[in-house]
Amino acid sequence: MGQARDAGARRRLPRLALLGVLLALLLLGGAGAASAHAGLRSADPADGTVLASAPRALTLTFTESVGLLDDSFRLFAPDGRRVRTGEPQHAPGRTDTAQVAFPAGLGQGTFTVAWRVVSADSHPVSGAFTFSVGRPSPATAAVDTGPAEDPLTGSLYDLARYAAYGAAALLVGTAAFVLLCRPPDPGPLRRPLAAGWWLLLAATLALLVLRAPYESGAGPAAAFTPSALSRTLTTRPGVVLLIRLALLAPTALFLVRLCRRGPQPDAPGEGRTAPQREDRTPAPSRAALATGAVLALALALTWAASDHASAGLQVPAAMASSMLHLLAMAVWLGGLTALLTTLQRTPRTTTAADTDGSAGTAPAALVAPLAATAARFSRLAFLAVTVLVATGVYQSWRGLGSWPALTGTAYGRLLLVKLFAVVLLLAVAAGSRHWTARLAAARTGLRALRRSVLAEVAVGVAVLMVSTVLSGTLPGRAATEAAEAAPVAAGVPGASVTQIPFDTGSPGGRGTVQITLEPGRVGQNAVEAVVFGPDGGLSTVPELRLSLSLPDRDIGPIDARLVNRGGYWGTDSLNLPFPGAWSAKATVRVSDLDQGSGSRTVRITR
Repeated sequence: MGQARDAGARRRLPRLALLGVLLALLLLGGAGAASAHAGLRSADPADGTVLASAPRALTLTFTESVGLLDDSFRLFAPDGRRVRTGEPQHAPGRTDTAQVAFPAGLGQGTFTVAWRVVSADSHPVSGAFTFSVGRPSPATAAVDTGPAEDPLTGSLYDLARYAAYGAAALLVGTAAFVLLCRPPDPGPLRRPLAAGWWLLLAATLALLVLRAPYESGAGPAAAFTPSALSRTLTTRPGVVLLIRLALLAPTALFLVRLCRRGPQPDAPGEGRTAPQREDRTPAPSRAALATGAVLALALALTWAASDHASAGLQVPAAMASSMLHLLAMAVWLGGLTALLTTLQRTPRTTTAADTDGSAGTAPAALVAPLAATAARFSRLAFLAVTVLVATGVYQSWRGLGSWPALTGTAYGRLLLVKLFAVVLLLAVAAGSRHWTARLAAARTGLRALRRSVLAEVAVGVAVLMVSTVLSGTLPGRAATEAAEAAPVAAGVPGASVTQIPFDTGSPGGRGTVQITLEPGRVGQNAVEAVVFGPDGGLSTVPELRLSLSLPDRDIGPIDARLVNRGGYWGTDSLNLPFPGAWSAKATVRVSDLDQGSGSRTVRITR
């Protein structure tokens, strides 16, 4: 009776583990939209800017390359109606900069811009801001800029992403286990191989179908419009998914041949001892190893071409690192699943409980080949962990950019969670290696090895899920760059804008001077100064002076020598020799007798 209960529990264990993984994926899939990866670095005109005349175009610069949609930019007038604009396009030679032409005669008031682009790593990013022409509108009409993402589409797409990562780990890891670890009987591993292949096929099809509504922020029904799939197949993410689908055909043929491998039967009358039986499974041919390696690398490339590695610094090295990281993860975690399946399917004999927890050993004829398989996987797992650590350190440096980003960004905090989970996984793996050595040396510890590998698989699934969420989070380096770029100003990307209030002390003598420094860095700067009256409208004044001082270095005041250029005051020859927090003082004369001053801090970068 006890043996029957044991056998039933063993059969239910893999099913319960799979159910737990699916539940975790569903929870993560419904946790909300993943953060996009391209951060807005600058805008022209900038958010909140008041311009003397209507701009001819909008220019947005991002932290990485972006793809454009048919409806990437929408302009709304002060009364809320949509204004027709030109076709969105990239700036000449700049894939990280998007532009759209505005029509002539925009008029005055506050305009709203809604934008949506697709970052180089395939995730959409959107936003909205306002700018004013002449003077801000007294009241701005409510504008529906559209949802950032449809919740159902986002959840389904994220769930498909998680499933694709899990399927890749199961497929590649199990195949590597069969080829390199040579289990005594690879028959039980046919189901995991088939499950991994079919799951990857289904997840890739789902990603391909949902790609168009995911990019546009529409509901799942938009996936079935006539133009949805055709548009997806013209984008890089769509082409990458199509390539992944095409690779599944030769992968299926390879798996069929792989599953035909099995233990070589003993010749009639030939007797073998248990240690000799461990070599009954033939070693793979060089052709099989090469074919498997090429297919695995090609599949890994379809992920590297659509994640963080495809944009930013050192793209070729980053893509190679990403591929190796994914394959090492698959070999380790997928191999653990294959090892657990092999151990669970190994027949047991009932023995008295041992003090070391090794009760329930396998028949002697199976222990030797099983021990050899476990030993091979132990060596393979050590190599995979080494690759994971090396590539993980590089990817962490590339994604973070600085130590403060480790705790100051969502990407860095998720990375800390992953690091903790990996350390825990290594600790459990050390226990597995201990019981592997016991199994090989003393033919004991099979039950303890099963438990240890099961724990390793559970923690490994957690690492995989954190890694998937991490791949959907804005890298710390990009987040820092985007934060440092704000606020941004009209004109040259990276310019700084400062509002300096003044009060002459006379009725109606209050106002604001908007000072724009381009590029807002050490060296030569252009200055544009616009004066606004108490009603927020443009004001013409007979004199405007601007001086800058750097108290930390006892420099200044430096007179900007502004010249009246008809509607605004400016100069192209302000030289600021050092970075730091400069004090900008504006003095405005509104009549022969009335003038007022105000000061604000302006940060100048290198």
